[in-house]
Amino acid sequence: MLPEIVTAPAILALTVVLAYLLGAVPFGVVISRALGLGDLRKIGSGNIGATNVLRTGNKAAAAATLVLDGGKGAAAVLIARWAVGPDAAQLAGLAAFLGHLYPVWLGFRGGKGVATFLGVLLALAFPAGLAACATWLAVAVLARISSLSALVAAAAAPVWLALLGRADALALALALAALVWLRHAANIRRLVAGEEPRIGAGK
Repeated sequence: MLPEIVTAPAILALTVVLAYLLGAVPFGVVISRALGLGDLRKIGSGNIGATNVLRTGNKAAAAATLVLDGGKGAAAVLIARWAVGPDAAQLAGLAAFLGHLYPVWLGFRGGKGVATFLGVLLALAFPAGLAACATWLAVAVLARISSLSALVAAAAAPVWLALLGRADALALALALAALVWLRHAANIRRLVAGEEPRIGAGK
């Protein structure tokens, strides 16, 4: 970690920029193109995340996208914490998340941030992150609807943090959860109408 005297605004700004650029890497688009699956933005929902990659029929590509999208959020937090400090870690988590939502490489039209959110949470507060992941998995198994799983897991994340004594990460989790819900506005409308596709549905 850098000495406290070195942790100046310029260092924090650099941390934010680098974390954003890491978060902005559109792994779903990169993997889909590399495997000849086509332009992910023209498939299914047009989203760049793992759920839409799954609609190509390639489960391995979807799994890789899920891991890498989560991994970039976790990596941003862990590197910033190691190099700069805990406050920088939270800023890096936010920046990586925003990078996924608004990637410069794709004209600021990105994904919905669920995997990146969970990756950030796992790196910031592992037990709470694990609980949020378990929440996502439980809803996915029961309902077979990815968006519903994401919404419930995002809403539950701040609750898990509070229950597990990590109030220091609560403000960030609330902000990220709100953005996840905002990005799922169309999904929420389809859920209310009973028209949301289930996990594993075709293109």
